[in-house]
Amino acid sequence: MRITVVTGTGTGVGKTVATAALAVRSGPGVVVVKPVQTGVLGDEPGDAEEVRRLAGCEVLELVRLADPLAPETAARRAGVSLPTVAEHAARIRSLDSDHVIVEGAGGLLVRLDLSGGTLLDLAAELAADVVIVVDAGLGTLNHTELTVAALRARGIEPAGLVIGAWPSSPGLAEECNLLDLPRVTAVPLLATIPEDVAGHGPDTFAEAVPGWFSPAGPSQAAAGSTS
Repeated sequence: MRITVVTGTGTGVGKTVATAALAVRSGPGVVVVKPVQTGVLGDEPGDAEEVRRLAGCEVLELVRLADPLAPETAARRAGVSLPTVAEHAARIRSLDSDHVIVEGAGGLLVRLDLSGGTLLDLAAELAADVVIVVDAGLGTLNHTELTVAALRARGIEPAGLVIGAWPSSPGLAEECNLLDLPRVTAVPLLATIPEDVAGHGPDTFAEAVPGWFSPAGPSQAAAGSTS
């Protein structure tokens, strides 16, 4: 089984859309897992359901918490327990799939359980490939380098970076970051996803995905998104 963990440099950088794009690119049989979903009530659709809508793949949400907070904080406020990182890992390994993509919550060091276990711990436990979804704008170099450094400190070499929401009218910072992100991190830029594609239907989304991972290079894909 191949396992890919998708993390972000923070909240709101486009992890869910990037996860759906990676699922489309993986092809039939991929399963996407959201270990902990926060900020949803009852049957309200969460990130996993959005991935299902965009990518048409099988998804699995393991835990749901109402407060829009980090999982550990939301669980403590609700007075409920959370599965440990080891329990999450065992559940993921039990899936009948050649490729499982795990979408984290927030950033790499956000706590997933009540014992201090993080997404970084889960990635290490699973010996997973790790893809980092990053912002396009000012501040992203620092946030990205910190995330890469945390992974390397655990002996995990990131598989690549994905810019999660490339603006339709990029400024100087975005254009420079497109080149600087792989330069300063020594991690390849795998894809550049245009902003606002979450509103696409599944067919349109699937048709667009290969262009975001263009063999011509991320800068060409980004340039195409502005035309």
